Amino acid sequence: MRALQYIDFGAPPRVVKIPTPSPGPGQVLLRVVAAGACHSDLHIMSAPASEYRYGPLPLTLGHEAAGVVAATGEGADHFPVGTSVLVYGPWGCGLCRYCSEGQENYCTHPSGVQPPGIAVDGAIAEYLLVDHERHLIPLGELDAVQAVALTDAGLTSYHAIKRSIARLGAGSVAVVIGAGGLGHLAIQIIRALGASLIIAVDITEDKLQLALKVGADHAVVGDMRAKEAIADLSKGRGADAVFDFVGSPETVTLAGAVATAYADITIVGVGHGTLPVGYRRQAFEANVRSTFWGSRSELWEVVDLAKSGRLHVEVDTYSLDQAPDVYERLSRGEILGRAVIVPDRV
Repeated sequence: MRALQYIDFGAPPRVVKIPTPSPGPGQVLLRVVAAGACHSDLHIMSAPASEYRYGPLPLTLGHEAAGVVAATGEGADHFPVGTSVLVYGPWGCGLCRYCSEGQENYCTHPSGVQPPGIAVDGAIAEYLLVDHERHLIPLGELDAVQAVALTDAGLTSYHAIKRSIARLGAGSVAVVIGAGGLGHLAIQIIRALGASLIIAVDITEDKLQLALKVGADHAVVGDMRAKEAIADLSKGRGADAVFDFVGSPETVTLAGAVATAYADITIVGVGHGTLPVGYRRQAFEANVRSTFWGSRSELWEVVDLAKSGRLHVEVDTYSLDQAPDVYERLSRGEILGRAVIVPDRV
């Protein structure tokens, strides 16, 4: 089969031919219909050899996956061949306390979470080997290309926002920093789950326009005047909930600066920013947390939200041969919404 692999440290990924895997006991082989390309992949490929802590090279990229069951191993009999499914990505041990609650994203096994495309071979390929059928969710009537980003961009946003539902009631103010792949979904999720005034922050005009298109009440340029703009729009109140999908030193500083008392500040982005917590360092009783992905049950909820018509992913599609260029475009900030690789596309 053909697959996009990260092969050499510091080198761009390449489309290569590798053997098609066969499912062992309990495993499921999917024919990939759609796979998402994510900024997290850039994070993996930017790590120097001395700090690399991901799957062994060569590594097939892609942790967002939608496909059709092509074959099953012994004991994997829940999904018949031909079933369209989404793949839950943060694969845990299945046995620890958090995994038993469906929170495999916080698996406590010594080997940690083993996501496809990050720890083991992933989905930007013609086929994907899934370790256990519990990690599959039926796609139903949803379109695979449109829905594949729900498995990470949708789930990660939903998990972060669901933790702050108490802060999203009528009269509240929510700030979403970064209106790209995750942020534009976060805006829709906040709109679906709460009644907040939503202020989106980004540095590019096309993403600010996307934010308004999908439901933000206001769009603010993320420059030195952003704090004052948010203060004006909130009539001096500040934000009750801030979701930072960038996580850079500049954005986490802004997040802390606009949060009001009792606010939730959730840092999702992996931009290496940190926010000090201590007496008078943040607003009184503000909560600061970082999150990683989401639970299996939450992915079912995200899928239900999409089926209700209240969650739409802005998608650009590419062929497998175009996949290396997609990461070049991602690194330049040229992807609006989510980039999806369609292996069958010519």
